[in-house]
Amino acid sequence: RIAVIGKNGKGKTTLLNLLARELSPTSGDVTHHANLRLATFGQTNINRLDPGKTALEEIMAAHPDTTRASARSIAGLMMFEGDHALKKVNVLSGGERSRLLLGKLLVSPANLLLLDEPSNHLDMESVDALLEAVDAFDGAVIIVTHSEMILHAVATRLVVFDNGAVSVFEGTYRDFLERVGWRDEHATESRAPENATGSQVKYRNKKDIRRMRAEIITDRSKIVGTLQQKITTLEEMITRLEEEVQRDTAALVDASARGESDSIRELSKSIHDAKQRIDELFTELEALSEEHDTASKEFDEKLNEFQEGV
Repeated sequence: RIAVIGKNGKGKTTLLNLLARELSPTSGDVTHHANLRLATFGQTNINRLDPGKTALEEIMAAHPDTTRASARSIAGLMMFEGDHALKKVNVLSGGERSRLLLGKLLVSPANLLLLDEPSNHLDMESVDALLEAVDAFDGAVIIVTHSEMILHAVATRLVVFDNGAVSVFEGTYRDFLERVGWRDEHATESRAPENATGSQVKYRNKKDIRRMRAEIITDRSKIVGTLQQKITTLEEMITRLEEEVQRDTAALVDASARGESDSIRELSKSIHDAKQRIDELFTELEALSEEHDTASKEFDEKLNEFQEGV
């Protein structure tokens, strides 16, 4: 698991393109082993997906021996569970297309993955799926990334672009920071977050990171998910009541035209009560939405601590 690190514009992507033979070197040679089977992930590769195919069809097309069951398994790993695997590429977001492309790479007959900033456009849960995918891959990986969370979780060797030079560091990113460190102080904008006492959070191993993030995501799903369900229920109730008001209003017009006093009285009361209830539900909805947004922000901040520096 080799990570290529350094400032933007220093040649990291160029290095990957040279290794993939998508660029020719100005001098020297790039030699591939006879048994090398290469797969490349870059932001431009997303555009090579077939917009008319489903996510499942794209994964199955990556290898002729891929069964529907194994494709489903890979789709689930990349967060296309159930019917989500049947979504067409043309309706997928940038993050979903990135995950789909990674899923295709996993089933391709490759023994080396070249990943160029694969976490771009991915949310936190998708980054977790990326890390799981890299774990599940049997071959070697060369990855360009600025994410310190990914570096700490994945890298066992580094290619470092720093202070106008390129070097190979034998060890993890934590080893690099402790033994060498950046000479170019702007090489990375990430830093370890501070805890409540003001000291920096200690770097943890991959299992600790996964466990802690999983706990946060589980809590987030329970709390924010419950709030979202309540919000959805309130919105559905408001919609039904507004439809009732609309129907009763039309009926009231007809009853008025016919001079049906009893119907007019009953419909007027029904409309009044429904509108009053709608106002009450909107007040509840506003409070719930504020609680939902606050909770979401708090959990996102916790997750971002691990994205930025743990």
